[in-house]
Amino acid sequence: MTTATTAPTLARTAATLRRLYLVRFLFAVLWVLVMLTTADHLGPPAATLLVLYPLFDVAAAVVDARASRATGSPALLYANIVVSLLAAAGLAVAAASGIPAVLRVWGAWAVVAGLIQLVVGVTRRGMGGQWPMILSGGISVLAGGSFIAGAAADDPTLINAVLYAVPGAVFFLISALRLGRTAKGN
Repeated sequence: MTTATTAPTLARTAATLRRLYLVRFLFAVLWVLVMLTTADHLGPPAATLLVLYPLFDVAAAVVDARASRATGSPALLYANIVVSLLAAAGLAVAAASGIPAVLRVWGAWAVVAGLIQLVVGVTRRGMGGQWPMILSGGISVLAGGSFIAGAAADDPTLINAVLYAVPGAVFFLISALRLGRTAKGN
């Protein structure tokens, strides 16, 4: 790749990421609403939804990596794919052990994915619309630590882990809106 990415290539990548971020926003909001109806106990519906979230992240990272090939190296996105696949598998296993195990896996995933998100956001600063990704990555790292710590509580709950998707959804929406200018070639 050359050091100067052409404006039409940058605009196409930004348009793809804008659509992706809008879809991620909608998915996260719907997931939270549905998950809140099942989060009071860890039955099969909640376990399925918990595994679905990182699997959706895998699909989104695949789209992001394909779009990012033209504007940079998607290597960190591939790392995110692996981390999210491991999280989905870990959550499937942890769900059989109870909420504390789920919180530990969810927390570890949030920390690692947040670190990846921070690096991706910083390396895409020239595209615009990435500061929300940087903030979201930082929040993920902190939230992940709190989920791991919360697993040791007397009566751990999934509510904070579920609500963790809300700021992420908002940051995806803000990023999508900010990428609109770049997608239009401005």
